[in-house]
Amino acid sequence: MEPKILSLVLSSTWAFLVTIFAVPSIIRVAHMKNILDKPNGRTVHEELTPRLGGGAMFAGFMSALTVFADLSNGVQQLVAGCVILFFIGLKDDLISISALKKFAVQLLATGIVMFMADIRITSFQGVFGINELEIGTSYAFTFIVIIGITNAINLIDGLDGLAGTMVLIIATTFGIYFFLYGGSEFRNYADVAFCLVGGVVGFLRYNFHRATIFMGDTGSLLCGFIISVLSIQFIEMRVVPAAPSVALGILFVPLFDTVRVFTVRILKGNSPFIPDKNHIHHRLLAMGFNQISTVFILAIINLLVIAFVVSFGEWDNLYLLLTMLAFSVVLSVFLGVYKSRSPRGVSKA
Repeated sequence: MEPKILSLVLSSTWAFLVTIFAVPSIIRVAHMKNILDKPNGRTVHEELTPRLGGGAMFAGFMSALTVFADLSNGVQQLVAGCVILFFIGLKDDLISISALKKFAVQLLATGIVMFMADIRITSFQGVFGINELEIGTSYAFTFIVIIGITNAINLIDGLDGLAGTMVLIIATTFGIYFFLYGGSEFRNYADVAFCLVGGVVGFLRYNFHRATIFMGDTGSLLCGFIISVLSIQFIEMRVVPAAPSVALGILFVPLFDTVRVFTVRILKGNSPFIPDKNHIHHRLLAMGFNQISTVFILAIINLLVIAFVVSFGEWDNLYLLLTMLAFSVVLSVFLGVYKSRSPRGVSKA
């Protein structure tokens, strides 16, 4: 077995074992201390449930990464950003904090990877005829990308196993690309991806319906931040001509859900940040699908879009973008046709 493959297997297994052994202890302590997410009009779950699963994923991911991975090429700064986001997410899960404070900490973590590690999108690679970006535009766009993807993962965390499944699919796809094509500059991001995969798999053991623990903001902010950095480094690796469009395809379901929900709210004259019952998973629940089926359907959709963009990554960026846009419009119309047959809640904004 190639040494790199062995290292990835070991790191992923380490993250999995640490996470899967940590979760029961966290569940037990959360129940003892009554640190539980209470059902209300905005949630799908019906029982008191701990929401500190992100702590177990953090322990698995960080321990595996620091033991097995090469921390050069920006990974060390990524680790620093993860630590900062872990603590703000943990505080939010324990006592709840304002959105402004969470945004400020996300800004700090983003600044660390952008300015200290120079992780940023430097080119649109021909999208809309734009290639290399001016440095100010590069930093501004990178900031939007990191904040946007981080919060897209946070927002998709509305059903048992949904966010974890999306992160698993996305991280695995990026990890394979970094392993096969990363070279000396990007290959250590395969370690990042597969350490995350191991942690997520260990967590999902307890998170599928009926979940005994949620990842909470601790987990969703951590996963979203890592996924955003993997996305940027994938685009910068330029392994395929349409790398930006391929990255969007890999992230299709979380990004589609976020853009669609925000667009619908704005068109209705509402604030895009006010919660409603219009997320993609709530539309599927309204059609009569149960939670497990809904997660499975969304996973299949994301996998199909990934298969498409990977197969046609040699296309022009614009062609891929237009194809995904057309699919998004059709999917949005399809979801909008159905009206809810029973009251459903939401657990994220």
